[in-house]
Amino acid sequence: MNAPVKRSPDISFLLSHPFHLISLGFGSGLSPIMPGTAGTLFAWLSYDLLTCRFPSLFTPPVWAVICIIGFLIGIKTCQTTGNALNSPDDGSMVWDEIIAFWLILLFITPCSFFAECVAFALFRLLDMTKPQPIRFFDKHIHGGFGVMLDDIIAAFFTLLVFALWKTCFTADQLLY
Repeated sequence: MNAPVKRSPDISFLLSHPFHLISLGFGSGLSPIMPGTAGTLFAWLSYDLLTCRFPSLFTPPVWAVICIIGFLIGIKTCQTTGNALNSPDDGSMVWDEIIAFWLILLFITPCSFFAECVAFALFRLLDMTKPQPIRFFDKHIHGGFGVMLDDIIAAFFTLLVFALWKTCFTADQLLY
């Protein structure tokens, strides 16, 4: 019996189902190079743009709700899209990066542009290299929940580094 052939997503696949639109990060996951980084850039731009443009609407409590609901929605959308692509954790699915980076920005902002750059670089490093325990969860928890979980753990470790930095240095030495 032959294994199912992995499907490569394109614009028609993206638009064929609302779950694909979400899991592929509204098209950012279609980037031919480093789609996870493209999804994280989308998250960064959309968070800053929405927060600056509509500050009375996109408040920290609202972003917290968006992240929680987005995580729950991501479980189903990534499961469905992974099944449709015959690739359970396809690189084009970037909703996990988007939710994880929104969560990071929720906890570190307001901060300097430099701090956001450091958060971006650190999160991408952790997400791409998957050090332990991120690697453990990536290998052992599958389906839509697994897709979402490893990025939330990478976000947690990014936030942990920021918390340790804040604890060890004075405000003037911070990235803020």
